[in-house]
Amino acid sequence: MATARPKPIAESQPTDSVPPALAIAASYSWRILLVVGALVVVGFLIVQLRYVVVPVLVAILISALLLPAVQWLLRHRWPRWLAILTTMFGTIGVISGLVLVVVWQVRLGFPDLQDKSIAAFERFKEFLLVSPLQLTEADINGYVSEILATLQRDSSVLVSGILSAGSTVGHVIAGMLIAIFATIFILIDGKAIFAWVVRLFPRRARAAVDGSGHAGWVTLETFVKVQIFVAAVDATGIGLGAWILGLFFGGFPLVVPIAVAVFFGSFVPVVGALLTGALAVFVALVYLGPFPALIMLGIVLLVQQVEGHILQPLVMGTAVKVHPLAVVLAVAAGGYTAGIAGALFAVPLVAVTNVVVNYIASGQWRTNLHPTAEDLLTDG
Repeated sequence: MATARPKPIAESQPTDSVPPALAIAASYSWRILLVVGALVVVGFLIVQLRYVVVPVLVAILISALLLPAVQWLLRHRWPRWLAILTTMFGTIGVISGLVLVVVWQVRLGFPDLQDKSIAAFERFKEFLLVSPLQLTEADINGYVSEILATLQRDSSVLVSGILSAGSTVGHVIAGMLIAIFATIFILIDGKAIFAWVVRLFPRRARAAVDGSGHAGWVTLETFVKVQIFVAAVDATGIGLGAWILGLFFGGFPLVVPIAVAVFFGSFVPVVGALLTGALAVFVALVYLGPFPALIMLGIVLLVQQVEGHILQPLVMGTAVKVHPLAVVLAVAAGGYTAGIAGALFAVPLVAVTNVVVNYIASGQWRTNLHPTAEDLLTDG
């Protein structure tokens, strides 16, 4: 009688002892680490080449702003070179005119502002001397000395850091020249430049790269237009509020410089208009007194609330598909990692990246290679 032979015990493979969830997590982990490593390398290269990268990014933003005007002139049978030069020099002329007006009015009002600031500080010091805080003049002078010493120390560190970075004037001039030439070439032959970039990718991926690049450019154009509108609303609201406040308190000085500063400051979302609005509060405090300064502070906060709860969600969020929380976090992260340049480019970078990823992931490039702003708004 034949005996049944026992079945051989199968040798367990090492992978059999790993739970499926852990295996999946490990697969995701090394891929995430690979992507993070690539981003670190790209970030390192950007930092090393920042004197070239930042002007090129500025040129891309300027080109997104100027290209609709150039195309409008081309549709009216203007030569391309004349349309580009007219648009560029016209924009430079407008910005230079605004800067000259600001400088002229500030120079005229600076001596009076200095005298008013000293007088306001003396009044504030007298208030502290008789306040329940029981401060003496020696205490106040000591606090002022500490504040001035801190400002002087921080400014010296900033200046030394700037000087250690090299010739600041040379970097600024070189950056301006790079930005100008890059803008000119983007406006002249931007399509051919991007077509060359697309040809660097594998043939099967070129359709997705081409379509996503077009979608990103449309989003960037929309962002620039909307940001100009938001900046104009901020400047008009704060400037008009300061002018109306001056009608009741004997005149509000430096209204035009404040409005222009708010306009340019608003290109740094969330933070810019708030900081430049603080200038209006300071001028109101020095010239008009504490109560008008409180009213001016209320005007600035009201304008910021309108921007944050109406313009940003309804206009900016709808146009470029970026949540207001993402705007705040992007500006904070960009400013922390790259200063003013990071805060300036953070939101457009997030907006373009969001649209490009959604466009590729949804497969729109298979049916709609050149989407319009309406297509992105509908499909977003």
